[in-house]
Amino acid sequence: MSLGAHLVELRKRLMYAAIALVVGMVIAFIVADPVIHFITEPIRVIAEKRGDDFSALNFGTITAAFDMRMRIAFSIGLFLSAPVWLWQVWAFIMPGLTRKEIRYTIGFVVAAVPLFFAGCYLGVMIMPHVIELMWSFTPDGATNLYNAQEYYDFVFKLMIVIGVSFVLPVFLVALNLAGVMSGKAILKGWRVAIIIATVFAALATPAADVVSMLMLAGILIVLFFAAAGLSMLFDRRKRKRDEASGLLPDPA
Repeated sequence: MSLGAHLVELRKRLMYAAIALVVGMVIAFIVADPVIHFITEPIRVIAEKRGDDFSALNFGTITAAFDMRMRIAFSIGLFLSAPVWLWQVWAFIMPGLTRKEIRYTIGFVVAAVPLFFAGCYLGVMIMPHVIELMWSFTPDGATNLYNAQEYYDFVFKLMIVIGVSFVLPVFLVALNLAGVMSGKAILKGWRVAIIIATVFAALATPAADVVSMLMLAGILIVLFFAAAGLSMLFDRRKRKRDEASGLLPDPA
């Protein structure tokens, strides 16, 4: 294809992806109320524990409530339309890939997508405990007015950060399949991996929420060792294939 044909194809793929995103946003905007009710449940729990109505979500501007709905609609719409725009990206780059690269890419997506959503789900599960724990440090006589934009940003970023962290082990396996790192090299860095996982968990969760920190760090460490073990298995299979085909010299 010529450069012009590639640009026409790219425009078509982007248009399909944009249409899917808009449709997803419309659906998400309609069902935004249950989502808002769910993510604000910790605030109602806090208000009930205080026995007052002062702990609440605060909309500081005229358009703040609408802005929050639009943010939620975009985020959920992005997830709802993911099959469509991911397929458009794949359909655009697939003609330039070899069969081996296509197989690796499909394996990467099949492994990464469930892990990402599992991380997002864990973030949702941790979120209420984090908010309630932080509320416990509010001094007597004070109240909690949570800014709507900052509250949503906290919830969304917590989900995304934990979701992305769950996908990192898949990148390690991808580097192994690409021949950049061996399984032994990945496993050799287990001490560094444990430190990084612990520091990341400490930064992603409040300092006082030790349970959430240990849970997140433990899951990341298990995923790292799973990636290292899988990479070593791939290395062993590759070595056997090379020996069978005579690509490796016979040991003296």
